[in-house]
Amino acid sequence: MSLMVSISGIRGIVGESLTPEIVIKYGSAFAEYSNHGTIIIGRDGRSTGHSIANLVSSTLLQKGCNVVDLGICPTPTVGLAVERMKAAGGIAITASHNPMIWNGMKFIAATGMFLNANENRKFWSLAEHGNFKYSAWDKQGDLQIKTEFINEHIQAILSLPYIDKKKIAARKFKVVVDCVNASGGIIVPKLLREFGCDVIELHCDVRGIFAHTPEPIPENLTELSSRVVQEKADLGIAIDPDSDRLVLITDRGIPFVEEYTVVSATKFVLHAEKKLGKNNHSVVVNLSTTRAVEDVAAEYGATVLRTPVGEINVASKMKELGSVIGGEGSGGVILPQVHLSRDAIVGVGLFLQLLTEFGGTASELKASLPQYEIVKNKIELGSMKPDAILAKLHEKYSKSERTNNDDGLKIDFASSWVHLRKSNTEPIIRIIAEAKTKDEAGKLVERFQKEILN
Repeated sequence: MSLMVSISGIRGIVGESLTPEIVIKYGSAFAEYSNHGTIIIGRDGRSTGHSIANLVSSTLLQKGCNVVDLGICPTPTVGLAVERMKAAGGIAITASHNPMIWNGMKFIAATGMFLNANENRKFWSLAEHGNFKYSAWDKQGDLQIKTEFINEHIQAILSLPYIDKKKIAARKFKVVVDCVNASGGIIVPKLLREFGCDVIELHCDVRGIFAHTPEPIPENLTELSSRVVQEKADLGIAIDPDSDRLVLITDRGIPFVEEYTVVSATKFVLHAEKKLGKNNHSVVVNLSTTRAVEDVAAEYGATVLRTPVGEINVASKMKELGSVIGGEGSGGVILPQVHLSRDAIVGVGLFLQLLTEFGGTASELKASLPQYEIVKNKIELGSMKPDAILAKLHEKYSKSERTNNDDGLKIDFASSWVHLRKSNTEPIIRIIAEAKTKDEAGKLVERFQKEILN
């Protein structure tokens, strides 16, 4: 498997495609990209993160950068630190939800947001050009260890005008939390205890040895679901390794569904803003996120705008529009009042406040939201050209339906939609469909599989 280089940074198998030479190459390029300024680094906790962080830190110091090392912490904490410390940039050492044999680096601009497409092109050019020069012995950078910064992240959530810590504490929630032994294992239980929750820690020891396949999807969370029922808990919380995705389990041990994390956050923030007398808001999500966001936004007179898939695309549009809430359907909530990045820690605070004000159980809350089902699949293309296929389908459907080709092809029907996206690494087209029932969504996927093959 070759090194994956994308708008999300670099990612590879440790010792194969992700080697010390690669880490030094991209670390050196980022030092030059950031004009040798102060760089914040943090890692997601996986077992290879320590040695890679040392490589990154040493490279940056040799390039004359000052380095602030946050240790094991969420990726959004690194972005928040870049913004608050007015650093030149940040590097999160993480492979997100990939298995343990993987690791990688996510690159953060001086804004505290990930590099966008244009910024990445400039950065990649520096990396490919190589021929790096390093600093003399008396011009190297200084290293500062600041593992306590996670407390600032927690405080940023507790100080939100929407959050009433005493009200949440009065509910005495019992919560089971699974952080897959990665970056959320310290900060999430600590935040929950700040809210007066009875916390049952499941895989929160931060030793970086994943207790199960780390992507927080239902098939990987069966232990969490069972434990919620066994403990008679109010809620189950699952966090991915770098803590930018929040997935919930109801009191009945049933997935809340990751798409509904951002739906819940949207409903809560728009309701809270209305209580503060603020209206006419915009919400930004990506093209593959559930239509339930539009339904919830309509209740409060808010508009929803959609971007290509990718956190930086959503965050950039939110910044441009001054949006109050946004995110992606993978469990990623973006709240600009804290920071313009997907942040599972923010999502926890917003959901606990929403559940407190709702007054019922998590399963009752889920039932009160607009109900949709999403089905995903992919189709092998062989020698077929994905761009030509998408262009033909766009020509066909744009005459009768609402279409968007900013990111593949999205076709909106009256009560359903389908999103077709080509892969940048494989000869496939991913098909994502949503409808009122799983059967309808499944049939929509089958229909477009046939259309593509024909």
